[in-house]
Amino acid sequence: MHMPKFVGMGSSQRHARLARHVLAGATSLLALSFVAPAHAQDAAPSTSQTQDEEIIVTGIRGSLQRNLDAKRNASGVIEQISSEDIGKFPDSNVAASLQRLPGISIQRDGPRGEPNGVTVRGFGGDFNETLVDGRRLSTATGGRSIDFSTVGSDFVGGLTVLKTPDVSLSSSSIGATINVSYPKPFDRPGFHLAVSASGSIQDDAGKVVPTGGVLISKTFADDSFGILANAIYTRHDTQTNNVFVHGWPGGRYAPCQLAGSTATSCNPTSDNKSAAWAQESNRQTVVGWFEQQFGATQNYTRDERVDGRIALQWKPADNVLLTLDDNYSEQRVNTDNFGFGIWFNQGSLRNVKLDKNGTTTDFTQAGSQTDFTAGTDSNLRRTNQTGLNVKWDATENLQVEADGSWSKSWLNPDGRINSKGADVGYGFGIGPSIGIAVNGDSKDVIPVLHDYGVNGTGSRWADLAAIGSHVTVNIANKNTDEIKQARFGLKWQQDDLTLRFGGSYLDDQFRFRSANTFANNFWQAYSGYGPASGTNGGVALPASLFKGTVSTTNFLPGYTGALPPVLLNFRAADYQAYLTGLGNPQTKTIPGYNTSCCNNAFNGQFAVADDVGSTRDIGEQTWALYVSANFKSEIAGMPFFFNAGVREEVTHVTSTGIGRLPTSITPSTTDPTLLTVNFGNQQAITTKSNYSYLLPSMDLKLELTDALHLRLDASRTLTRPTLNLLTPALNIGVGQRIGALTADGGNPTLQPYLADNFDAALEWYYQRNSYAAVNFFLKDVRNFIVQGVQRQSINGVVDPSTGTLAQFAVSQRVNGPKATVKGVELAWQNTFGNSGFGFIANATFVETNRPYDPSDISQSGFAVTGLANSANFVGFYDKNGIEFRAAANWRDKYLLQFGQAQNTGSFGAEPTFVNSSLQIDLSASYQITKAINIFGEALNITDEVQSTHGRFSNQLLDVFAYGRRFTAGVRYRF
Repeated sequence: MHMPKFVGMGSSQRHARLARHVLAGATSLLALSFVAPAHAQDAAPSTSQTQDEEIIVTGIRGSLQRNLDAKRNASGVIEQISSEDIGKFPDSNVAASLQRLPGISIQRDGPRGEPNGVTVRGFGGDFNETLVDGRRLSTATGGRSIDFSTVGSDFVGGLTVLKTPDVSLSSSSIGATINVSYPKPFDRPGFHLAVSASGSIQDDAGKVVPTGGVLISKTFADDSFGILANAIYTRHDTQTNNVFVHGWPGGRYAPCQLAGSTATSCNPTSDNKSAAWAQESNRQTVVGWFEQQFGATQNYTRDERVDGRIALQWKPADNVLLTLDDNYSEQRVNTDNFGFGIWFNQGSLRNVKLDKNGTTTDFTQAGSQTDFTAGTDSNLRRTNQTGLNVKWDATENLQVEADGSWSKSWLNPDGRINSKGADVGYGFGIGPSIGIAVNGDSKDVIPVLHDYGVNGTGSRWADLAAIGSHVTVNIANKNTDEIKQARFGLKWQQDDLTLRFGGSYLDDQFRFRSANTFANNFWQAYSGYGPASGTNGGVALPASLFKGTVSTTNFLPGYTGALPPVLLNFRAADYQAYLTGLGNPQTKTIPGYNTSCCNNAFNGQFAVADDVGSTRDIGEQTWALYVSANFKSEIAGMPFFFNAGVREEVTHVTSTGIGRLPTSITPSTTDPTLLTVNFGNQQAITTKSNYSYLLPSMDLKLELTDALHLRLDASRTLTRPTLNLLTPALNIGVGQRIGALTADGGNPTLQPYLADNFDAALEWYYQRNSYAAVNFFLKDVRNFIVQGVQRQSINGVVDPSTGTLAQFAVSQRVNGPKATVKGVELAWQNTFGNSGFGFIANATFVETNRPYDPSDISQSGFAVTGLANSANFVGFYDKNGIEFRAAANWRDKYLLQFGQAQNTGSFGAEPTFVNSSLQIDLSASYQITKAINIFGEALNITDEVQSTHGRFSNQLLDVFAYGRRFTAGVRYRF
């Protein structure tokens, strides 16, 4: 199936047209809702099941009613998504389902296009704690958030989003606590079998790939023992086109660099003691941002995941329930890419044009190198969680619960080289005077490279005869994250009073190791681009290494601008094999080998060496105690529910790293753009810190009428720093580039973010399966962790390219600013009587007293990240075995983070903004028989792209075109 690309139509035009269609449809549905009968549905459910006189309604409407009932009866503010049937979750991706809820938006993995994270009320993944059946799940990424693409959705029982905390569960999330619930055998006694099989195709990948799963559940011995097991295999293939500018560093130009300058010479300097300073036109005084690296790639990703689960339940007595379960997930993500990337230095730019904001909109750089790149990223992610839960109804009023679990995640446990890179090209003696023109906004215009090709001849852009070897990068990352946790709770319930008391313990141990060809400098072994470029470094490459070309025509849907005509298709593995085949340069003379790079250690093999600066061992132990009370009363005859609790958390952190200081910097003899940092002795560094916080919570609910409910909530919550930020050592890379010296430092004494939260909500449950709600929220947050980037010298080393003290851009995290976030959530769910039609509409509007100020060029610039207005609309039909759903999700522009792929500027951590997006998805199913259901799904039917920009909207950072995906399959249920 092929759908049009909307070539030539800008994103803003497409958004406007789509928005008009969506709003028109919404208006029509809203009008119908006022004339539809406002009474309970009397239609028969699409399917039903009777167990002990309990009716379990399946399908869209059954799921929505369960969600609504849970929201209505909760003491705090929650949202819920439940499965429509065994093996039938509303979306094929967990995060995609969550974005249908008010106040929740998603982030996507660029090359894969998969939703992999969520933002709740403007607070991103690390601010949201994700639990599995009430337990923390380990993640080897080093962050607090999990990648939701690693959570198989087929057999998820439900998702609960707690926007206000439950002190008996957790208070460790400023955004929300997300609890993923899996089915258990006693949920539906008897024998049940669910099987699903489907095939999907992404339009650009053009290959149908399978997904399948099976779930079996059975209870025995008068339902006193049960077992449930499931297994799922999922595969997605995705081809993605990407245009990028890796970093917009801020700095200062000299007037002689600007277009129209009449200076006879140009030697930009900031050293007021240098001879060049005497000429005013050489003084770097003009603020501007420039493109550090510009390029484009095509990526092909094969994403395979296996999920397995087994759950055992046993009732040795009527008042005792034991549950033992194990959840296993293994995901293999393999991405092959090829493209080009061209590096620029601010001091070497000439004929510079700046817009009113200081963005460089055009320039030339003489003698530029042109790099063609290829790479393979191959990562194995494995997670296993085992838990035991015991519930004992000790008396009629007292319930005791104990829970213990172990969870461990591995990144590349097989020790693989997870990233292989190749960089070839031409330059120096035949390097062109390249430039980049920026002609519009990042949402629909890409920069234009001009005067490219050998000696500036465009027809020789990809001249294989001119291309030689440059750098070779291999990386092997190996992480583990192990969590041991236990909790114990008592619950006393009598009449309208419920008391809870308990405690928990959690031990989280995170280990990060990285090895690469930077640590031993093997990456520079054959740098220099070869003899065609007039250097003594690098070797000529045979044309047989290249597998042809890929046209860049219509590379990005909806974007104007132009790229060079083709990308060269080649593989990093083939390139590395060719260089290895040249032999051992220690035993034979190989023209083009960089004899000064590797201390005679390079034997022709691109082996990796341990990067000691990246070593991190972080341990975190948290003890918690809680108590809460919940009672029901009346105020003026109206039912009144009150819940109050407090949780005390004490955390101990131990952090170990390896420190070392630079002693000198050596220039490359084959490539004057490359530098090698040399170090003194290394030393293990260990630090310890601790903190404790009292976290109160209170929820009030007043039922003004049976249908109209008023909620008031107040709480204090925290979010801990991500574990990978707690290293005590400064990490300085061995391999660096001229004009872009960097270092990264952790901070083991970081304190958690702390927030005081307030909610006020009015909910109207005006008919069955329908409600409307408005919820105002406010969060006062302090201890924000900010990343400062400061240019400074380290240990007095000299930069050989300038002859002065080397200036490193050092990134450091500290606690500091306060901020207030406030907003309103609007929600409306409506079904139209017995027609089978209905809709869900949500909108969230947020703001802060600390918005981003693009004019602030101080080192300490700060703003709240993740905040964006958002809206979603889902229209559905569910009747007579037919289900259809159309979903539109919109999110406005927002500040994603501070920091860019290259962040070497003078004005601190540069921002990354995500442009607004609107995605439309369709899904449908048909119940052929009671047991057999066929289904289909079409994602991103309008071919939306994901794009980001820097400080100003025309500073494009990334555009990913991840295409559409179509799925068709069948489910069997018995």
